Amino acid sequence: MAKVTELTAQLAAPIAAENGCTLWDTEYVKEAGTWLLRVYIDREGGVSIDDCEAVSRALSDKLDEVDPIEGSYTLEVSSAGADRALKKPEHFAQFMGVEVDVKLYRAVEGCKELVGKLTGYDSGDVTIETSAGTRTILKKDVAQVRLHVTF
Repeated sequence: MAKVTELTAQLAAPIAAENGCTLWDTEYVKEAGTWLLRVYIDREGGVSIDDCEAVSRALSDKLDEVDPIEGSYTLEVSSAGADRALKKPEHFAQFMGVEVDVKLYRAVEGCKELVGKLTGYDSGDVTIETSAGTRTILKKDVAQVRLHVTF
């Protein structure tokens, strides 16, 4: 049987497309004793609450019909956000040349968090250009990569 996130992605992608959006990511996590099925969508120009509602209603009906998840859970549909996490190769390709925040599992050369322009991605290794020069961070050291937001 496919993982819950993979099956949800298969169901959600066409629903998002019908509503003028794209599917960004899915998560199935347990928080405070409750299972949450999160679906992140994106849209050129930004995602509105109406987009989230339309995708949520249609996806909820489809999930009820297919019934792929045993037990109860809460469905959440939201925007990927301005500080969205980059997880898939296509995410990295889309945001090449954009400033990102890279969090590391452990400090490397005294740093556990880096900010720089994304200049490369190869099988999980992330290359960024910082004020101190170009750095490639190995996949095993990368905890998370998010778009950098400046206020």
